[in-house]
Amino acid sequence: MEILFVHGALVRDGDWWWQPTADLLFDRTGVRGRSVALPSCGESPSGRPEGGLAEDAAALRVALDSSDGAIVVGHSYGGTVIAEAGQHDAVEHLVYVSSYLPDVGSAQAGIMSDEPDPVPIGDAGDGALALIGYDASSFGARFLQDAVPPVQRAAWDRVTAQSAAAFVTPTTAAGWQGVDSTYLVCAEDRSTTVGLQREHAARATRSVDVPTGHHPFITRPDLVVEQLELLLASTAS
Repeated sequence: MEILFVHGALVRDGDWWWQPTADLLFDRTGVRGRSVALPSCGESPSGRPEGGLAEDAAALRVALDSSDGAIVVGHSYGGTVIAEAGQHDAVEHLVYVSSYLPDVGSAQAGIMSDEPDPVPIGDAGDGALALIGYDASSFGARFLQDAVPPVQRAAWDRVTAQSAAAFVTPTTAAGWQGVDSTYLVCAEDRSTTVGLQREHAARATRSVDVPTGHHPFITRPDLVVEQLELLLASTAS
């Protein structure tokens, strides 16, 4: 059994984002986690944003193909990647962190379209989009208000452009359907409203509230690992 992590939109270096949780999980259980590299975020040999949702989902499928069994954890846009990847024999459980369980035909941009304070993104050229109007301080205040300033700055250093196709391509599958799942509602999230989170959490098998901002796997890895430990115990029984 292993844990596969799928990060959110407009960032790179998934290993860094998930490291606090992966390290604590290994210390407590001996189970290793690994992050799926998303081509749309430039995590490909070229280092440039390539492809879109379909290519990101294909990268997740490749990771699952080499797994004997996995709990897949998706953050934010990562849930849309899980949906598009479809069901896979290696999946034991799905975990969503301030994320989405979209119907077939849903695009990421549409999922976020009714948010009262949407995250501003703009044209970055070459078919890519990027955050606009942020610096390290304002990014930290919105997305990582519960992290210390050095962590906020390190996170800002990993913000990147992403292929527009990741945002506008409709899903062709709903990989969450018929699979046991847990949703972590981030009750202090300043990026994704609690209302939108609860709408998608209602589609999961169970949901748990955590008192964190958008990235609990960085700021409160203990809470994320607690849930993963429960799932590992249940899959082993």
